[in-house]
Amino acid sequence: AHLVESGGDLVQPGGSLRLSCAASGFSFSRYAMGWFRQAPGKERTFVAALTWIGTRTYYAESVNGRFTISRDNAENTLYLQMNNLKPEDTAVYFCAKSSGFADVNDFDTWGQGTQVTVSS
Repeated sequence: AHLVESGGDLVQPGGSLRLSCAASGFSFSRYAMGWFRQAPGKERTFVAALTWIGTRTYYAESVNGRFTISRDNAENTLYLQMNNLKPEDTAVYFCAKSSGFADVNDFDTWGQGTQVTVSS
């Protein structure tokens, strides 16, 4: 399994970004997927996840209402739409593959990450 994130950038507070995660080497549509982030000097934390066909989504309280996770199973791609970005959203964002189709608590494969910086 291989995951490659893209879309990270420098953006001003209040701005938007869309992250993408291209998946390969496994049956993407059969697994729940998630996004995590790691700020400088801090541990990696959960951001959002969704089940194999995207019918159920989960968000960290800090991003709920501002971020939207989605997937295109035909294109083997996971997305994270981030709106109303805040400086505290600055982090490296990682895409992750779950160990099951609906398990959003166990992730076994990670991408290399993409940097998101929110600053004026």
